[in-house]
Amino acid sequence: MNDKTQTAAGPDRGVIFVATGPDYLDLACDAAASVADTNPDLPIDLFTDLPGAAPEGLFAQIHLIPDPHLRSKLDCLALTRFERTLFLDCDTRTVRPLGRLFEVLDRFDLALTHDVRRASDLVRAGWRIDTPYAFPQHNSGVLLYAKRPEMTAFLQQWAKDFRASGLDRDQPSLRDLLWSSDLRYYVLPPEFNQRRMTLLDANEPLDALPTIFHSHIFLQHLRVAGASKVTDIHQVIKIERANLAAEWSAVDLADYPFPPARR
Repeated sequence: MNDKTQTAAGPDRGVIFVATGPDYLDLACDAAASVADTNPDLPIDLFTDLPGAAPEGLFAQIHLIPDPHLRSKLDCLALTRFERTLFLDCDTRTVRPLGRLFEVLDRFDLALTHDVRRASDLVRAGWRIDTPYAFPQHNSGVLLYAKRPEMTAFLQQWAKDFRASGLDRDQPSLRDLLWSSDLRYYVLPPEFNQRRMTLLDANEPLDALPTIFHSHIFLQHLRVAGASKVTDIHQVIKIERANLAAEWSAVDLADYPFPPARR
């Protein structure tokens, strides 16, 4: 481990992945390899129910998940050994050095991005609290957080609220908790959780540089019968462009004051 990441309390910063089952472990390894390629001095830990199946050399430490469930990540987040942690979903790719990202935690306890599909009922929904449209769900696939008592308490409460909600998505309970909490948190720029690759088509040369791609296309082979596994980002972008065109063709553009430009 690089000495620059070590403090008296423990490793200062690192990345964690949570993967249960062989399919998600495979995805986690792909995602972790992209972190290792772009940030070689950053330790990467894995939480999994299949510790013996993880490849040697990729992860600094591997932690057993004894009782895996749909959202095991909520049980694992507070168990990080790092003072500053970047949690990444298994369908991410890190394409640039993270730079000074961890320094955000000098000022805040948590950093994450807004969810993008905010006009949908699914993403606008909360659990118990009715919040304004301007306070939407936050995506929980990229989380930067500090190991402080208030943050640990927040994560433990989130796990408790998720179980009590009975929902299969963790973002409604996260939205409610963020609304009611006094936690210091920051909304990251979208390039640290690039959910829409097609948005890059509108970028000018000096616009934001994507750092972490996050696309469900990476796991479509687990959700769509007959779909092939996609690992190449350029292929992801091609598929997302086709999907976007199909989605717009299925709606009445008269309902939209600013319809997409026709290519």
